[in-house]
Amino acid sequence: MDLIAAPAGATDLVLLAHGGEADSFKGAGDWRVALLRMWPFASVARAAAPDAAVGLMRYRYRGWNGSDASPAVDLRAVLDGLPASIRRVVLIGHSMGGRAVVAAGNHPLVSGVLALAPWLPPGEPLVALRGPVVFAHGTLDRITDPRQTAAYARRLRLSGIPVAMLTVEGEKHAMLRRTADWNTLVHRFTTAALGSTDCDALTADPDRTDPLPTWNRRTPLVSGIASIAKARLGSRLTHW
Repeated sequence: MDLIAAPAGATDLVLLAHGGEADSFKGAGDWRVALLRMWPFASVARAAAPDAAVGLMRYRYRGWNGSDASPAVDLRAVLDGLPASIRRVVLIGHSMGGRAVVAAGNHPLVSGVLALAPWLPPGEPLVALRGPVVFAHGTLDRITDPRQTAAYARRLRLSGIPVAMLTVEGEKHAMLRRTADWNTLVHRFTTAALGSTDCDALTADPDRTDPLPTWNRRTPLVSGIASIAKARLGSRLTHW
């Protein structure tokens, strides 16, 4: 894990998990697109929870790798190894990272799970997720399937776990068409998972979906790309 923020005395951690590939034992790398996409969300998390630490997962490998579930194993190892001062962890993951935060979302430190365009294939094990649980998926995503996300949300709800299932109209997998709305979602979720606000749209209704609100004016695709560069180049890594 790389720490993007580590305020003195922090007892909360917002931990972001990036996407990857179905199968690969190559190193995750520092400048891959999947990793870079999480940097703006890290900046948003810092603004939403200025007293919390903010971390970015670094997997050993870029692939899920079947039953090895490599990113989920790495994420759980990070959670198990956190300093005793950290009492709550908010998990936010995209794509394969969304699958990882779901897989590790029953860890006793977890206080909320946000999965953005997650990869949740049929037969994915059901996990007793902790805290508010929010899934959000673009309607035009062709990399991961929003129908599978809705199906997993339905299974969770039938097991008694309330879930917010948000559809993002006109959005693709990279989440660049409604960049500001994705950022607002991350901000609002972070404050809700840490108890500052309520989490909207949580429900046990198995088949309910809600549109992601249009909180912001649409901006050109290039603006979303520029925000990634700005967040990455404007941030520095730190350590406990």
